[in-house]
Amino acid sequence: MAAVYSGISFKLKSKTTSWEDKLKLAHFAWISHQCVLPNKEQVLLDWARQSLIAFYKKKLELKEDIVERLWIYIDNILHSKKLQDLLKNGKTINLQISLVKIINERIAEFSLLESQRSMCAVLSCCQGILSTPALAVIYTARQELIVVLLSQLCWLACRQPERAMVAQLFEVIHLALGHYLSIQQQQVNPRRAFGEMTGHLLQPCLVLRHLLSGGMWTQAGQGQLRQGLSREIRSQIEALLQGGAFQPELLSSYKEELLDQQQGDTKIGTMKNLLAPMDTLIARLLDVGYCEPSLRSAVIANSVALLYKLFLDSYFKEGNQLLCFRVLSRLFGCLRISHLQEEQIKALATSDWTTELLVVEQLLNSVASNNIYNIAADRIRHEEAQFHFYRRLAELLINHSQASVPAWFRCLKALMSLNHLILEPDLDDLLASAWIDAEVTDFRTKKAQEALLHTLFQTYVKLRQVPRLFEEILGVICRPAAEELRQPVLASGPSRVLCECLLELPPGQILDTWSLLLEKFQSLVLPYLQGDVDMALKSLSLSSLLHCIMFNMRSLDSSTPLPIIRRMQCTMERMLRELVRPLLDLLLDLQVPELELWLQKVSDSALLLSYTWAQVDAMLSINCSQYHSLSVALTDVATEISNLPLLLPGVETHQWKKIEKFTAQFDSLGRYCLEQLYLQKMKRTLMQTNFQSEEALRTLRCDAAYILDSGRESLNQRTRASWDAQVGTVSALTYPVAHWHLIVSNLTILISYLCPDDVRSLASVLLRTLPMSKAQEVSADEEPSITLEKISNSILHSPLFPEMQSLHSAFLMCLTEGCTSILCSGAQCDPSLLNQQLPWLFEKDHMMVALWENRFAKVGPEGVEPKGEIAQNLLSLVKSDFPIQLEGEQLESILGLLEVISTLQLDSLLTPYHVHYFLLLLSMAMIKLGSSCSSSLTLKFLMTCYRLLGYLQRGKSARSVLKIMYVSDIFEIILTSLFKASSRLPVNMDDPSWLEFLQVIGAFLEQLMQMLIQMKLSLVLNFGKISRFLHKLYTEAIAGKQVENQNCRGQQLILVSLTKLCQVLGPFVKERKQHHEAPEALCELLQKAVLHTGAVLQLCWAQGAQDHHLPSIFISSASTLLEADVGQHPRHRTETSQMTDEMTCSHTTFYQSVYSQLLSELPAFAEDSQCFQAAMRFLTLFFLTPELHPKKDSVFTSMFHSMRKVLADPTIPVQVIEDIEPHLGALFTQMLEVGTTEDFRMVMQCILQGLDVSNMWKADLQAVLSAVTLTKVLLSSPLSGEKARLFWSACPQIVTALTLQNREACQEQPVLLAVVGPILDLLAALLRQGEETISNPHHVSLAFSILLTVPLDHLKPPEYGRIFLRVHNVLFSILQCHPKVMLKAIPSFLNCFNRLLFSVMHEGRQKDKGGTDDLSVVLECARLVQRMYSHIAARAEEFTVFSPFMVAHYVTEVQKVTLYPTVKGLLQEGIYLILDLCIEPDVQFLRVSLQPGVRDIFKELYNDYVKYHKAKHEGEKRYTA
Repeated sequence: MAAVYSGISFKLKSKTTSWEDKLKLAHFAWISHQCVLPNKEQVLLDWARQSLIAFYKKKLELKEDIVERLWIYIDNILHSKKLQDLLKNGKTINLQISLVKIINERIAEFSLLESQRSMCAVLSCCQGILSTPALAVIYTARQELIVVLLSQLCWLACRQPERAMVAQLFEVIHLALGHYLSIQQQQVNPRRAFGEMTGHLLQPCLVLRHLLSGGMWTQAGQGQLRQGLSREIRSQIEALLQGGAFQPELLSSYKEELLDQQQGDTKIGTMKNLLAPMDTLIARLLDVGYCEPSLRSAVIANSVALLYKLFLDSYFKEGNQLLCFRVLSRLFGCLRISHLQEEQIKALATSDWTTELLVVEQLLNSVASNNIYNIAADRIRHEEAQFHFYRRLAELLINHSQASVPAWFRCLKALMSLNHLILEPDLDDLLASAWIDAEVTDFRTKKAQEALLHTLFQTYVKLRQVPRLFEEILGVICRPAAEELRQPVLASGPSRVLCECLLELPPGQILDTWSLLLEKFQSLVLPYLQGDVDMALKSLSLSSLLHCIMFNMRSLDSSTPLPIIRRMQCTMERMLRELVRPLLDLLLDLQVPELELWLQKVSDSALLLSYTWAQVDAMLSINCSQYHSLSVALTDVATEISNLPLLLPGVETHQWKKIEKFTAQFDSLGRYCLEQLYLQKMKRTLMQTNFQSEEALRTLRCDAAYILDSGRESLNQRTRASWDAQVGTVSALTYPVAHWHLIVSNLTILISYLCPDDVRSLASVLLRTLPMSKAQEVSADEEPSITLEKISNSILHSPLFPEMQSLHSAFLMCLTEGCTSILCSGAQCDPSLLNQQLPWLFEKDHMMVALWENRFAKVGPEGVEPKGEIAQNLLSLVKSDFPIQLEGEQLESILGLLEVISTLQLDSLLTPYHVHYFLLLLSMAMIKLGSSCSSSLTLKFLMTCYRLLGYLQRGKSARSVLKIMYVSDIFEIILTSLFKASSRLPVNMDDPSWLEFLQVIGAFLEQLMQMLIQMKLSLVLNFGKISRFLHKLYTEAIAGKQVENQNCRGQQLILVSLTKLCQVLGPFVKERKQHHEAPEALCELLQKAVLHTGAVLQLCWAQGAQDHHLPSIFISSASTLLEADVGQHPRHRTETSQMTDEMTCSHTTFYQSVYSQLLSELPAFAEDSQCFQAAMRFLTLFFLTPELHPKKDSVFTSMFHSMRKVLADPTIPVQVIEDIEPHLGALFTQMLEVGTTEDFRMVMQCILQGLDVSNMWKADLQAVLSAVTLTKVLLSSPLSGEKARLFWSACPQIVTALTLQNREACQEQPVLLAVVGPILDLLAALLRQGEETISNPHHVSLAFSILLTVPLDHLKPPEYGRIFLRVHNVLFSILQCHPKVMLKAIPSFLNCFNRLLFSVMHEGRQKDKGGTDDLSVVLECARLVQRMYSHIAARAEEFTVFSPFMVAHYVTEVQKVTLYPTVKGLLQEGIYLILDLCIEPDVQFLRVSLQPGVRDIFKELYNDYVKYHKAKHEGEKRYTA
């Protein structure tokens, strides 16, 4: 047979054989073992290669389909397992260079987009060659081939091929780059490497890196390229560029080119011909045509930043600063903005500015971070070369202002940080373009502007030249400009910066600046104000600046030098005399018929300065006893007879009235400042001794009324404007917000002097401006601001709100009126009749409702009890037809008000409010709901009402409700209303919202009955009425004639009510029986309740509850019934009635049915926590009642296997298993207490079977997890005697099994964290509880091998935090509970601990991209490391020898990363404790043995240790006994 196929090679070469047959034969020959050819693999590969060569050299004509199939044939050979096996066995397969050249030529064609045919097959062939080392030799042996391939692959990727090919293409690029880098590292000829890189690879690699950095193939929605692969390729490109362009051997060439140095070293003779490497790089970078024009500028810009970074990484060291600067200046010349001054190109678009300014920012940051610019060295040695360059750059930036680009501000900030003299010649233009005249609206741009101004002000604070800076600022403000186009000078950002600066200034500089501002105002603005809008606007800007200076300077006190105080006194007098009064006189003297803009702005300026002056004057007079207030000094001069303070010294009341009349015409800053003046006046009045006199009180009330009335109309506008809380930005738009902020901020002062009408007005505004929907979170890219809603929300949640009783009361009344108006809009009867039926809806005063207590608390004539009047009235309304019906929109409106009510502290209401709100909420819960109300909305409304009623009745005034109504009456009203509503409610019985509603109702009914017991309010009477009412409902529910019309939801309501009755009455009766105090009537009531509950439960069961999942309400009721039943019928009883025996018998069958169904459905309950908890409670009670156990099966075994089934269910998530673990533990504890030793043996056998490593090999993870969880549950149960001995004797076997399981789980990809986490938890628990019982040290040592296997890298932050905590817990358990083992295995312990330490350093490093959202996880881990350091330091004797090595490990690792300061601080606090253990020889040893870079880190660490930690420690020792 072999001979038959030996001629196949002749047929393949034959011209008569068709190509279809040739391909079939070739394929058969490759896969068949019967085809015997000498060197068959090489022959077949050569045939396919020669066929393709002949085709591409035009020597052979083939169809495109045949050509593609030939490529696929070669690809199949290259990827076949057969070929791989041959190569592994040492057989040589020669690919021939011709095949590789054809592949390179095809990829070149593809990159030119000439043809895409066979592209996938060719790329796959290339991948097959490169991924097989034995075949890749053909590329690595001929370096030019890999260079051409890599170049063409990069160009192909840059042409953005079809989506389907992207992933494959980049895999090939990744392989090619890897091979080229390995060749490059072995390259001994730097000239050749540089030539290859610049000649062939520089341009395509730069373009490709730019596209990858922009997320071209990795953006959301595309997903053709993995993020990880994209990052790796970018890193490979950077390594390629660095290895080619910036080799150590080329440093001399760069120096020769850029510094004009003559090289005398003969060793570099071979480099003589490689001249001007920087010129070569720049020329290739600036070539025209290698990429699309739209990309070219962006590619060049990004490449400039990259090349400079790589240059610094390669060559920067001390002494090379000038060289690095020369490279910077040359690369900067590649940017288009560098030619703007020469007017070689037109102005750039904003997007181009953004791109290039980002690059400039990176360049300047590199200069700063590497200390390339040394001011003194530049001036002395290099004739200020760098300074002049930065000056030109500063001029360029300032002359071409780009205030809409954040990077523009950051570049200026970087220049200011380098040397303030760079920007000082253009300081005025800088201030104008970056602040005064800048139009900045975007939040990110505002933050960049704020950072620049912060650097600017801080620089001049350090130079003590702030007055000079302000002189420039004032010059810019006062220069001619279109003031209307300017934004407010002191918005929130600049204001913050200025405030921070002013706090650091000494008083002398503050006063210099203040005086300068007064001079400029007086000389340049004040004389020209009249009729000039621009000047009026300038005056407002200067006033804002003066206000900021005066408000934020450091206050004087009695310790301030007297000359400073006198100077301050003079400046205050001068300001009042020469500025404030002239401005006010200008307002008072002018008779302008029409309101003009300039006059409005002058009034704003005058009143702002008046308010500022008054506030500062008051502050100085309080804080500094040597300062004499002008307000006091000028009181005698005033024409006022009263001793009460004026708004401002020297300005009479009638003049203020004229100003008030003027400012009332518009909402503006002036009106706001006038309110502030009145508020300041109130504060000064309150500080006087006669503030309680009639005159003072009258004045205070008038001032408070004015403040409130001033903005009353503006608050009715319901503006949505936001305000940044800066006085200078108050305008007509933001005035309502500023006014409301002023009132709310000073409510504690104002509220006592407002009349009742004003208080009600305040309350209505508060209610109207509250947000009725969930507030949206402020984005990180949005500036925090103040709105009406935020202000109102803050007062509502303030702890002071309930303390302001008048406002709180008025607000409660407003809420009541709001609810009443909605309820009345749905009234279906005459309002007068509704007033008779529900009078509390129409009461305007809560106190009127409280008067009912006295009337209803008395017994009327002829035995009639008025206490039941309200209840009977409500009950008759519910039974007949409630007179109010609401539709969907009305219900949503009232729900919004209920949400507001829910935020109030209802449990602390006074009695009148409590009663009123109880009746209001009870009335709302009984209303009829129209057809437009959905079932979900209805249930939400009812749940809200009953939750609020429950919250109310938990309060201190709960008893007051029971003075006007009996609990039994409330119970009957609620259930009657609900029973009626449930019949109309279109909702399924197993709907989650309905079940939640039942829980809310049950909780409230239980609360009512608990109140009866706690307050001992006629227990037999109330419980008797409740029981009779429930008996009536129960009778109706099980009546045969109503079977066809049964209300199933009503039955559930009855079941809940009966259950709660049993739940409350059962324990109470049981407790009284123990003291022989239980009334016989209550025992009978409980017995009836048990019988009725059992009947209703069995009715629900008969109606089909057994056919589907049991709801939690059913299981809870069954548990309560069982508990009450057991309490009613103890095991040793002597006398029971026939009826009770029969019922108990039927209950027994019922309990067994529920037990069986629960066991079968237990896995389905796992994800419903309430259902599962209820099931566990029932099973526990059932297990503890042996009389109920079935005769056939063991209840212990059945329950245990059911628990195993839950834990082994693959559909139940791991998190759910962790949540239900405590509930399982409670049941398991009871089972183990009662179970026999044989039962325990069976449990241990199942656990050990589950922990067998074969389960992991079979991928039966659930069996493993089940066994681990059961072991944890077992450990949480108290074990004693034989059971404890059995468990701890099996402990070594468990630890060994855990070690094997963990090893297998960690070898899987990805790591099975769902298994590793529970294993670590169990291991920690075993080590803690086995402190005295685990005797073999080997089994403790196994824990180290487990910890060393657990991965701590490549985890998501939440996963990392969980695994880290568990590893730490195991390590801590060994340290605390097994010190002897730890002492013998300290190296293993430290290895495990160092893994934790290094992982925290890795996760806590500062990353190039991404925010700090996950930093909290790392911080928590760092705290654990610090705590572990403290525990290690506490065991000084054991660890002293190892302390220097721990420090060495720390500094070696910390040198590799830049940590976040918070993480670094925590780790340093820990390592300081280890340094405490180091003696002086240890420190000397570290200084000598550490590597140079690490040594510097240690030196810095040790200096900080001595300065901060050791000094503090020694200081504490001095005071220690």
